[in-house]
This record gives sequence, structure tokens and C-alpha cells, in this order.
Amino acid sequence: MLIISSTITIPAPEIDMQFIRAQGAGGQHVNKTSTAVHLFFDIHASKALPAYLKQRLLKLRDHRLSPSGKIIIKSQDSRSQEMNRQAALEQLKQMIQEANKQQKKRIATKPTRASKRRRMDAKTQKGQIKKLRGKPTL
Repeated sequence: MLIISSTITIPAPEIDMQFIRAQGAGGQHVNKTSTAVHLFFDIHASKALPAYLKQRLLKLRDHRLSPSGKIIIKSQDSRSQEMNRQAALEQLKQMIQEANKQQKKRIATKPTRASKRRRMDAKTQKGQIKKLRGKPTL
């Protein structure tokens, strides 16, 4: 079971994990043991996630999200299978928590009188500089 927040928990059967051989350096240990983890989570098939959260997850622009709506996470940083498993689950948890955050609504504000004056002064100063670049008049 993966606890996302006080109201959202994902049961273990909804998360599929496959253990594969890791890539890279490590000598004989890498060649013999399957320590890397492929984590699969199907957003559409999940009964634990509310509908609004599913929509937000599907709209994310993340390389770990497949076009079919599955989250695929590969973890192979550690030599330990258990540590890679925990790292993959933590990545999934962070991804869902990120999608669950509420965006603050922007409150439109008017520019102050002083900022308008500063902007206009800067424009006139730039205009004066450009005017001085011309040919001198006699």
C-alpha cells in the first residue's frame, strides 16, 4: 500500500513491478542479479484515485507517462533491489502529489502611478539616446 496523502492511498495490487537486470558498471553482480525495478501504474484502471486527479495526471508532460495512460518508472541507482523498489515507489508518490497540488489563482493588479512614471521616463530617456545618434545639425 502506498500512502499519498491523508485521503489518497493506492493498494499494492494496482502497482505492478518487474525486476530486471540493471545496466552499467557493477561487474559480475550486475550480470547475475535482477536489482533494477520497472514500476507500472495504470491511471485509467485505478480505483484508488479520484477522477479529478486522474485527469491532472493524464495532462502532465512527463517522459514517464505513456500515451496509453500508464506511468512507467525505472529505478536502478542502487545495488539493492529493495532500495530500488523504494525509490520507484517514492517517484510515483511524488508524481501523484505534484498533480494533486492546487494552483494558486493569479490576482490581477494594476501598476502603480510611480511604476507608470518610471516606465515613461525610461522610454523618453531611450528616445533621447536614439535622437543623439543622428547626424548633427548646424
